Amino acid sequence: MLIWMGFAMNFFFVVMGAIADWIPGADYWDGDAGFHQIFGLAPRIALASFIAFICGSFTNAYVMSRMKLSSGGKNFSARAILSTVFGEGVDSIIFFPLALGGVIPWEEMPSLMISQVTLKTLYEIVVLPVTIRVVEFTKKHDHEDVFDNDINYNIFNILKI
Repeated sequence: MLIWMGFAMNFFFVVMGAIADWIPGADYWDGDAGFHQIFGLAPRIALASFIAFICGSFTNAYVMSRMKLSSGGKNFSARAILSTVFGEGVDSIIFFPLALGGVIPWEEMPSLMISQVTLKTLYEIVVLPVTIRVVEFTKKHDHEDVFDNDINYNIFNILKI
């Protein structure tokens, strides 16, 4: 459910960019071409973002879940970091070609993808102490540690929640 909510917020942001592009500029504004060059990609970016976000987020959740089962709930830090690498890797491989293919040179794509995965993974590492505390607090508050035994990993399973 959190993944779908994240997508909804992402989609809302992109829709606002598209609306901003469709609204005519003031009479004195002479930056329409540049503004349109950026925000005119909003529908394409929205579609690419949707596909990449869903695939990347579910990959992240799947890797985290499977690693938790195989480690017996140990090594949270490794699970958090590796699931981020896999999830952001999938996200980047899908997003950049769909959103920016033909707009930026293809030879630039690998460095953009690697940069995104690296920066998001570094962010995961930096906020990991906070994440650990939040997870520990939640487990104590709920009095349980959930394991995804016999779970259906179908991304369209939202209808059965």
